[in-house]
Amino acid sequence: MTRIPAAFLATLMLANALPAAAPLPKPKDIDLVLCLDVSNSMDGLIDSAKIKLWDIVNELAKVKPVPNLRVGLYSYGNTGYSQDKGWVRKDLDLTTDLDEVYNKLNALKTHGGDEYVARVTQTAILDQKWSEEAGALKVVFVCGNEPASQDPEIKLERAAATANKHGVIVNTIYCGNADNAESQGWSRFASLCAGKYANIDQNKKHPVIATPFDKELGELSGKLNTTYLGCGTEGIRGQQNQIAQDANAVKAAPAAEAARALSKAQALYKCSWDLVDKVKSDPKFDLKALKTEDLPEEMRKLKPEERAAYVKQKATEREEIQKKIGDLAAKRARHIEAELKKQPKPAGEIALDEALKSIIREQATAKGFEVKK
Repeated sequence: MTRIPAAFLATLMLANALPAAAPLPKPKDIDLVLCLDVSNSMDGLIDSAKIKLWDIVNELAKVKPVPNLRVGLYSYGNTGYSQDKGWVRKDLDLTTDLDEVYNKLNALKTHGGDEYVARVTQTAILDQKWSEEAGALKVVFVCGNEPASQDPEIKLERAAATANKHGVIVNTIYCGNADNAESQGWSRFASLCAGKYANIDQNKKHPVIATPFDKELGELSGKLNTTYLGCGTEGIRGQQNQIAQDANAVKAAPAAEAARALSKAQALYKCSWDLVDKVKSDPKFDLKALKTEDLPEEMRKLKPEERAAYVKQKATEREEIQKKIGDLAAKRARHIEAELKKQPKPAGEIALDEALKSIIREQATAKGFEVKK
C-alpha cells in the first residue's frame, strides 16, 4: 500500500478548509515587439540580446502594478527570407510565453542583406493583435545599422503614420558610430513615431560580470522546474522548452543563467501549460475535471479530490525557492554594482540592455505605471 506523506495530508486538509481565493484584478498590458537586424554585420547585436534578454525582463518586473507582458519578435535584413516581404520575417506573435521568446531568439542566424526598417516596423504594427486596453503601453524597438531609409517601397513617414494611428510607440536603436550621418535617419524616425532614439556599439564587448552567486542561482533555477506540473501534450512541450531555454542561457553566459533564474522567480514568468499557474490565474479552474491521461505522471494515482492539495503543495515549494532566488539575486545585484564602479565606462557609452531599460522606464512611467529603481 502506498503511504501518503504527512505534509501532503496536512496540505490536503488545509486546501479543503480554506475558502477559494478571490480572483486577482486584471493587470494592465505591456506589449513589446523587438525587430532585430540579422544581416551579416549584426552578430554582436544578436549575441547581446541572448545574454541580456532576461535582464530586460527583470527590469519590466519592477513595473507596478505587475503588468500583463507580451513580447513579439521580428527579424529582418536576411536575404534568405522572402523578397516579397522585404526580407522581413515574423518569428513570434505577441505572447506571454517568455521561454518561447528566448527559443526564437536563440534560433536567429545572420545572413545578407538589405535592411528595410520601415518595412519591418509597418509589418509588426499591422500583423500583431495589439492590446485594445486604453492604458496599455504598446512599444516597438527597431535595432539595426545602415540607413533607416533603405526601403524602396515604404517610406519612414508612412510607417510612422501607421504607428501613430495604432497608438504604437516606435523606438530606434542605431548600432553604429553616433557620428555617422546614418544615425540622423534613425533619430528622425523615432521622433516621427513619438519614440526614443539610442545609439550603441553592437560590437563593443561590455563587461558581463560573474558573481559568487551565479552557480547557486542556476541550481535553484533547475530546482524551480520540479514545481511545474505540465498539463497534456502542451505541458510536455512546455517543460521540455523550459529546460532547453535554461541550457541556452547557460550557453550564452553565466550572467544570463543567473538573470533567467530571477526572471523565473517573478510574476512576469507565466506558463499556460502549468497547473500551478492555471489555478493561480483562475481559482475556479476545475482540477477534478481533468482526464487522468492529461495529468503529469506524478499526479495520475491521486484521487480527483486530492489534486488541489498536491497543486497547492507545489505552489508552496515554488514560493520558497523563488524567495531564495530573490534574496540571492539582490546580493548579486549589489556585487555587480560594486564591480561596475571599479571599471567606469566612457561617457555616453551604453549597452543594448541599458538602452532598452532606460527607454522602457521612461515610457512606462508616462503611461501611469510605477517603476521601482
